[in-house]
Amino acid sequence: TQSKGSSGINAEYGDMLRAIAKEDSPLGKRVASTLAAGELVTDSLVIEIIEANLQSEACKIGFMLDGFPRNLVQAEKLDEYLEGQSEPLNNVVEFKVKDDILVERISGRMIHQSSGRTYHEVFAPPKVPMTDDVTGEPLMKRPDDNATVLKRRLDIYHEQTAPLIEFYQKKGILRSIDAMQSPEKVFKDISAHFTH
Repeated sequence: TQSKGSSGINAEYGDMLRAIAKEDSPLGKRVASTLAAGELVTDSLVIEIIEANLQSEACKIGFMLDGFPRNLVQAEKLDEYLEGQSEPLNNVVEFKVKDDILVERISGRMIHQSSGRTYHEVFAPPKVPMTDDVTGEPLMKRPDDNATVLKRRLDIYHEQTAPLIEFYQKKGILRSIDAMQSPEKVFKDISAHFTH
């Protein structure tokens, strides 16, 4: 996470990849098939996508990267790029959640595609099943939001992403948040890290 104030852009890695996957292009098709299989996009492709997004005008005042980097190679390449821009990374937030809770949270998620409103089968169900409360339009479930794909992604996380915790601890920029708490408490804990 890098931010120079409360403004900036949230470059959500997953949203960027899903947008590319919808494109009718060779790149879009490669990304789509990779996501559907629960695999991760190659490091070189991810770095190219992230660097292009970070060069946008909106990122000049600060940015947050959500879900990136996902491994040490990506972290090192990101550091190299940002240091080349004289803007080193200054904060990394780790959300601590048990694997079984993540599977439950994500596999029950439903989305109203045009507005981005989210619902959950258990924690925040719509008034009418699979129907947006505001518009009455149908909700969707992302194809990669299922237990099988999520368990594969968690295996990859433990193998490739978990080492980033130590990497950023050594740099002194890691902030760990207990995300098993209420959303309000998680927000309060995040805010406390960034107001000092």
